[in-house]
Amino acid sequence: MNKIAVIGSNMVDLITYIDRMPEQGETLEAPDFAMGCGGKGANQAVAAAKLGADVLMLTKVGDDMFADNTVANFQRLGIDTQFVQRVPGVSSGVAPIFVQSDSHNSILIVKGANAYLKPADIDAAQGALRDCKLIVLQLEIDLATVYYAIEFARRNAIPVLLNPAPAVAGLSREHLSQLDFLIPNETELALITGKPVDGPETALAAARHLVEEGIRHVIVTLGDKGALYVGEEGEFRVDGRKVAARDTTGAGDAFIGCFAHHWSQDGDIRRAMTQAVAYSACSVTERGTQSSYPDAATFAQFLGTC
Repeated sequence: MNKIAVIGSNMVDLITYIDRMPEQGETLEAPDFAMGCGGKGANQAVAAAKLGADVLMLTKVGDDMFADNTVANFQRLGIDTQFVQRVPGVSSGVAPIFVQSDSHNSILIVKGANAYLKPADIDAAQGALRDCKLIVLQLEIDLATVYYAIEFARRNAIPVLLNPAPAVAGLSREHLSQLDFLIPNETELALITGKPVDGPETALAAARHLVEEGIRHVIVTLGDKGALYVGEEGEFRVDGRKVAARDTTGAGDAFIGCFAHHWSQDGDIRRAMTQAVAYSACSVTERGTQSSYPDAATFAQFLGTC
């Protein structure tokens, strides 16, 4: 069974394309707007599903017009939604996103129903989770739920991957040491370790520190510079792909979803990283978050042309 379980958030992305951020008290006209499905957990699930993975999603949606669209989007992509539940009287999660002309973005998140995903929901899904090859987690849900999921995975000998985003200081060292995979970006790595990270060399030193604390595999995403591995298989780096970026929103989630899919197929970490670096690069050539994630056929075409 190669099924991937994603325990995490969903959001409605409210994307405004801007020339620059307004100053305090200033009103500017923005050239474009788009709305789509997002949230770190949902993004990672969708990326994996678009590539052909069998995905189970555990998340909570609100009691509003966004919920139907979120569930329908999961189902359209073949994601198992039996544990996607509504929370009465609560809004769905939303993420206002501001994308500048240079492709860089700023994001706010409102957790909404995502804050109601609790350890009891993991217990309710334990039968289905035990059949999964990998459990994928992020930090847009309650930390107690993340820690409980890590404990559940270890008790049941299920590999577990944590993408520590959005970055949170003071993560439990006890729980981090139980991870099979930790996949931060440079900013997240610096916050977790308390060490300066401003490029591949300092990222390498910080990642080594985490491996010494017990994490089996640390993979640091380096944006257009690729990704760095430190862990049981040694140390190596996968170079980035040069592309003309239009919108970098969701690129890290694209990496996670692609990595999870390929690793769950054959356990080859270097190959999974190579695919994930390319998939993330492909995603930034289009606007949006989930809408920018290519399916397997489109991704194959991208690989053949770059």
